[in-house]
Amino acid sequence: MYSDIPLWLSIAMIGGGLAALAWSSGVFVDGAAHVARALGISPFVVGMVVIGFGTSAPELCVSALSGLSGHANLSLGNAYGSCIVNVAVILGVAALICPLVARPSATLVAGIGLALISLFSMFILRDGRCTRLDALVLLAAFAVLLPLYCWYDQHTRGAATDGDAPSPGAGGGGLARAFAKVAVGLAVLVGSSHVLVWGSVDLARALGVSDLLIGLTIVAVGTSLPELASAIASARRGEHEFVLGNIIGSNLFNMLAVVGLACAISPVDGFSPYVLRRDLPLNAMLSLSILVFGLNCRHPRQPGRISRREAAVWLLVFAVYTAVMFLQETGRLQDSTTKHAIPCQES
Repeated sequence: MYSDIPLWLSIAMIGGGLAALAWSSGVFVDGAAHVARALGISPFVVGMVVIGFGTSAPELCVSALSGLSGHANLSLGNAYGSCIVNVAVILGVAALICPLVARPSATLVAGIGLALISLFSMFILRDGRCTRLDALVLLAAFAVLLPLYCWYDQHTRGAATDGDAPSPGAGGGGLARAFAKVAVGLAVLVGSSHVLVWGSVDLARALGVSDLLIGLTIVAVGTSLPELASAIASARRGEHEFVLGNIIGSNLFNMLAVVGLACAISPVDGFSPYVLRRDLPLNAMLSLSILVFGLNCRHPRQPGRISRREAAVWLLVFAVYTAVMFLQETGRLQDSTTKHAIPCQES
């Protein structure tokens, strides 16, 4: 689908695509939040669903377009790589700025819930394929778990945030501008995602590395920029629950909705074995680490605290993971089972 282009143009397209993604996702999320408030949706739903999932819109667009173009590794690498970046880098950076206070219910869902979803994804992908039926199962799981999590969080939190009035300025003119932001943001999201995928695929060809490596590094970090910007701003303002809620919602969306929708559009038949042997297992362990780091061992029912030391552990894990991934994807480090891997069938 993508023709060869000069190396300088590939780099320019990646840089321009990332910048446009960051801008358009911000516009899209801001417009969606205004629409939600104008329609009387609770602040919790705005923060968890609209913002958390809205910042994952770049991953959705990139993965869907990668699947359509036959680049399954780029599609899966973007989705799962973004989950790893969200925990190890974004939560790590946020906790370095300001140690995060974590409610037991949030850390429980983040730790156990996201880890189980990672294992469930490994089960779905165990045969090296993701058919449309598998994709529908992932989307169905997302449709069930999203309202279940919202109910659980509201139940454990109480009704303190219920009944909030819509924000001022929710009249016809403000609402029209908000809808315009959503439309413009979404249009630029789709266009910039296409440019980013094209530049990434061509850069992978020029450097002789796999689409998975590009997807897990450049694209995954790039499409996580909205979450990073949001987390840094929230940490500086002391909005710790927003930081965790954003990451929980984003990872839930990436593993179930993004992969499910991308594979429903274009089923995957063959991908790198490292997705099952390296990326998803690490994703599960990082998810569990949120529970371990955020748990108040002395008083489990009281909020815990994710310290700067634990944030440094996350960042160190990501640095080691990136180095190992680079060596494996470039063929300099191989495990004994790689020769038995299911061949990746990409165009």
